[in-house]
Amino acid sequence: MSLHNRYDFVLLFDVKDGNPNGDPDAGNLPRLDAETGHGLVTDVALKRKVRNFVALSHDQSDTVPQAGEKRFEIYVREKAILNLQHQRAYSALKLDAPPEESTEDTAEAKESDNKKAKRGTKEKRKGSASDVDAARKWMCQNFFDVRTFGAVMSTGINAGQVRGPVQLTFARSIDPIIAQEHSITRMAVATEAEAEKQGGDNRTMGRKHTVPYGLYVAHGFVSSFLAKQTGFGDDDLELLWQALEQMFEHDRSAARGEMSTRGLYVFKHESELGNAPAHALFERVSAFKKVEVPRNFSDYEVAVNESALPQQVKLIRRVG
Repeated sequence: MSLHNRYDFVLLFDVKDGNPNGDPDAGNLPRLDAETGHGLVTDVALKRKVRNFVALSHDQSDTVPQAGEKRFEIYVREKAILNLQHQRAYSALKLDAPPEESTEDTAEAKESDNKKAKRGTKEKRKGSASDVDAARKWMCQNFFDVRTFGAVMSTGINAGQVRGPVQLTFARSIDPIIAQEHSITRMAVATEAEAEKQGGDNRTMGRKHTVPYGLYVAHGFVSSFLAKQTGFGDDDLELLWQALEQMFEHDRSAARGEMSTRGLYVFKHESELGNAPAHALFERVSAFKKVEVPRNFSDYEVAVNESALPQQVKLIRRVG
């Protein structure tokens, strides 16, 4: 069933003694706003957790999928080869897939293309518009993350591009955070050569980065117009809310410490165009620290101002 309302939402989550989103360009230190010291978590990291939850809750690896279950496959998953996913669409629809475009054209091919370009007759290797459109629809029907977040599927075998109805911002911590660095020791080595070098001591030193505590807020948007284009429906929306509520419960690791969803506040508009600006709704959810150095969620007070909400906007508290 298609959506007929616009939604805006606020996601609150926290981390305790963990690294919520390491920066590979900074030695995997927690991401920071260099000017303010506020912590950051990318939208890509949050979407990854949503994808992992959907894959976990709709696992099809060991069981025969139930009716409709194929709708919840994940396109961007670990070790996936995306062009093979595009090929599946063409195979399922019994279409002739266009040849994959090489990233390194031969000199002969380039010379041929240059000649055709001069004549204004350069050939396209992208497949017919109708085939690409059919492949794009098939990808939307079968992959939850494609019809939710969108995807660029024009690499190699062309399955088009999709602009997703659900968009997330970077998450930013309410207050500046500090990144602590810890030395850790493993009582083992990886190779015999290392053991000989250490004379049997067999110790491996390492470093670990953590945030003592941080409360983060991210904003999200759901467009019913784009949902109609991708087939994103009420069941997908409900699954999205469930994923945002529970995604950290199934994403535990030594590096991430304790992470939890602390609030999910959903603003539902009566109309598809919306009945209030998103930023005005987001400003109604705020958090204030009650102590100088917060180390727990109880050290914050979360306030939600519902008094002046437009009559056409309804606040749905999912968590918090």
